[in-house]
Amino acid sequence: MTTPTRNLWPYAIIATFVLFAGYIGSMVQQALRTNVELVNPDYYQQELAFQQRMETVARTAALPSPVRVRYEGAAQRLTLQLPATLAGQTVRGQVHFFRPSDQRLDFALPLLPAADLTQRINTSQMRPGHWRVRLDFTAGSQPYFIDQELTIR
Repeated sequence: MTTPTRNLWPYAIIATFVLFAGYIGSMVQQALRTNVELVNPDYYQQELAFQQRMETVARTAALPSPVRVRYEGAAQRLTLQLPATLAGQTVRGQVHFFRPSDQRLDFALPLLPAADLTQRINTSQMRPGHWRVRLDFTAGSQPYFIDQELTIR
């Protein structure tokens, strides 16, 4: 007479369901403990600033000719050319250089265009690689903004 063998499949299926339920329970518990704050205390102020930035970007894009940011690798300089339509207006602003890979290399320079609305910036001291150039300026009483990527060689 042979002894009946026990089938382990029902126990394996039950154990799988119990383990799965435990895993889901622990994930729900972890999700409930996680603090998720999507709204900042100064959300309204940030939204106004964002809206103003979008209006400034749209105003800059609507200029008859674009603001040009041109890198001249052989001369190791960056040339900023403002549109001729801004001639005769007081232009003030900042040129911000951001290095995405190393925040310590970020710096800003004042925007000081010559009479022909051109400013040349020496790039020989800047590390080669990817940079973001943000030009934030006012001409007359109107703010303008341009953000452009640049690769220094």
